[in-house]
Amino acid sequence: MKFAPALFAALTLVSTLSASASAGEAEIRQNLAARIPQFAKIDEITKSPMPGLYEVRINGFEIYYTDEQGNYLLQGNLIDVKARRNLTEERVEKLSEVAFDKLPVKDAFKIVRGNGKRKLAVFEDPNCGYCKQFERDLTKVDNVTIHLFLYPVLGPDSVVKSRNIWCAKDKARAWTDWMVRGVAPETAECDTSALNRNREFGQKYNITGTPTLIFSNGTRAPGAIPAEQVEKQLAAAN
Repeated sequence: MKFAPALFAALTLVSTLSASASAGEAEIRQNLAARIPQFAKIDEITKSPMPGLYEVRINGFEIYYTDEQGNYLLQGNLIDVKARRNLTEERVEKLSEVAFDKLPVKDAFKIVRGNGKRKLAVFEDPNCGYCKQFERDLTKVDNVTIHLFLYPVLGPDSVVKSRNIWCAKDKARAWTDWMVRGVAPETAECDTSALNRNREFGQKYNITGTPTLIFSNGTRAPGAIPAEQVEKQLAAAN
């Protein structure tokens, strides 16, 4: 088979660039692994939008940047100043996206308000002050079904309170009594493996703080956002 000179040159250039990129990735992996132990296992290396800079991803969601030899390492946010975009933040958000219909709702309990048509999932620790503030504000939001994932990450007492709420006859009431009214849940015992699965799920999907909200379109909002913002994001998602 004969190739036109221009086509042959183009194919040669693509092949050369591909080999160069592959060689660069191999060199980065080798050098970083030899010099920094936690980089012995790198999940992915890709070219960043900034010329000469490579993105290095480890432990699922940790993003670093390096040169094409792996001689220098940067930790921090890569900002597109022209577009005013935080490229690192966007990348982490994309990596940690959760499809709403893939949430393990069997490990949550439901709080239904009004017609319950709109959907929201929330990961919360019962000893989180911001969560209590958020819950008080969330009572203003109507016509929503909330899938509440108990996420005890703030210490042993959080585990105890989560157990007592999860094992209560009326989980939703026990939760609201404690978070909104300050009435501690009664001691209760049952299978609490769901709480362990929630923590594992959170680690897998980079849920690092409470409250963390996940809307039906997969968007995520960390922190105690006000009811007005919840309403806006519910409207956009449903």
